[in-house]
Amino acid sequence: MVKRFISYYKPHRLLFAADMMASVLISLLGMIYPVMTNKMLNEYIPDKRYQSIIISGLIVLALYIVRMLLRYFVQYKGHMVGVRMQAQMRTELFKHLEKLPFSFFDNHETGAIMSRMTNDLFEVSELAHHGPENILTSTIMIILSFLYLCTINLYLTLIIFACVPFLVITTAYYRKRMRAAFTERRQSNAIINASIESSITGVRVTKAFTNADKELEKFELGNEMFKEASAHSYNAMGKFFSSTNFITDVFNVIILIAGGIFLYNNKINFGEYSTFIVSVNLFISPIQTLVNFTEQWQNGATGFKRFVEIMDIEEEKDAPDATELKNVQGDIELKDICFSYTEDEKHGVLNHVFLRIEKGSKLALVGPSGGGKTTICHLIPNFYKLSEKDGSVLIDGKDIRTLTMDSVRRNIGIVQQDVFLFSGSIKDNIKYGCLDASDEDVIKASKNANMHDFVMTLPNGYDTEIGERGIKLSGGQKQRISIARVFLKNPAILILDEATSALDNTTELMIQEALDELCKGRTTLVVAHRLSTIRNADRIAVITEGEVSEMGTHDELIAKNGIYKDLYDLQFRANV
Repeated sequence: MVKRFISYYKPHRLLFAADMMASVLISLLGMIYPVMTNKMLNEYIPDKRYQSIIISGLIVLALYIVRMLLRYFVQYKGHMVGVRMQAQMRTELFKHLEKLPFSFFDNHETGAIMSRMTNDLFEVSELAHHGPENILTSTIMIILSFLYLCTINLYLTLIIFACVPFLVITTAYYRKRMRAAFTERRQSNAIINASIESSITGVRVTKAFTNADKELEKFELGNEMFKEASAHSYNAMGKFFSSTNFITDVFNVIILIAGGIFLYNNKINFGEYSTFIVSVNLFISPIQTLVNFTEQWQNGATGFKRFVEIMDIEEEKDAPDATELKNVQGDIELKDICFSYTEDEKHGVLNHVFLRIEKGSKLALVGPSGGGKTTICHLIPNFYKLSEKDGSVLIDGKDIRTLTMDSVRRNIGIVQQDVFLFSGSIKDNIKYGCLDASDEDVIKASKNANMHDFVMTLPNGYDTEIGERGIKLSGGQKQRISIARVFLKNPAILILDEATSALDNTTELMIQEALDELCKGRTTLVVAHRLSTIRNADRIAVITEGEVSEMGTHDELIAKNGIYKDLYDLQFRANV
């Protein structure tokens, strides 16, 4: 773990080296005052060397000015080392998240992920700057101050040094407890962030159902966990600092008593005793710095550990010999598909599913919710990996496991019921289908999606900002943007996953016209609850409990008088 952390210094090694050198110089300049004090008390003042006193003071002042400039450099550039490392880690984490499989996001809340990208990496940044600086400078100061104190009085120095093992033992004992407590607090903080993200995203639903008290209750649950975890961490931290500071305070008591005895027995003179009292802080201060650094170490180490936990999750990867899917015709075949989202599911989501969609044709999937229709839509673009025993998905006769994921997904367009739009303008969201598209291409795609006339009524036209997730648009308008996006992508294969089920009848008719235009010349898979929208499909498959129960055209399935006929009659009666 430490070796991995150190590797992030490599791109910034020159600035880091300069920072460390400046820190060492600051520490060395800190030795000037007690050395000069020793000279003053034992030479200049007793010998009444007035000029030497003035010159020594001016030299100390000049060196303090240099130390001020060095401290500015360390505070500014030293922190920038940490910031750059933080930015590097955040970029790596973001890139890694983009390559993780769907299953990761099924099991991790957005707020918790954001907590790792922000709070945790900030603590890592602080550790990256202060950690090496504190360890290096404190170590140097402890060694130099020990040697300097030995020149004043060896035996008094050894008495002080004998107390250090007690401090080390106390630090090691409480550090383990602090590590566990700080990890617990990090986890509870992530829970709070996830709760806040969920509540703010769903605030309109909360207001609509007047459930603010319920959201507060859910938030307070996480808040109480955070308070309890914080109590544990601060309790451990309180014991740690009170115990270690007590031991460093004992140092002063020992100096007072032992030094007094030495002075009384003429083992040390008054000047040496005074110098020792002034100089001993050179030894105690870096020890206290290392002790106080423990809290930052725990925060940073815990943050880096949580960062590594995500970075070590295996990314989606193409097969070693994967090839590009080119010149796509759109012939799709699912062979003996058996699939479960988790290993502990008693019954698979899909069980021995066989389906064939010939190029340019339209296959509709219908059936009760939870039957596996959307899962089929997710397997075709290879969003979830199939093992060899789970069957295979073929496009133009090629197993998608042997094809690069990007080339497969590049040739598939998806329109879902729950449309996701990014913050930005209407143009930005349509161009997401093809980032290099011209304005003319955007307008053409918008016209095909029956969106252009509406956009032209807006004051800023295609540059109109749509708000977070398109909150300023209606459901039908958002759906038409998603359709325009797919028109711009121009894929050979189209997946419509309940694309109109959440719309009113008038809007549905308008959207359906755009979808019919979009389907022309493309292999299309349609998931629909409104059976009236898929009557003209080339074939219809009824999916129940993860199996293909019936297959045929609309008329053939009606004639079978089976599940499809029951579903159709039920909807027909409901619409009468």
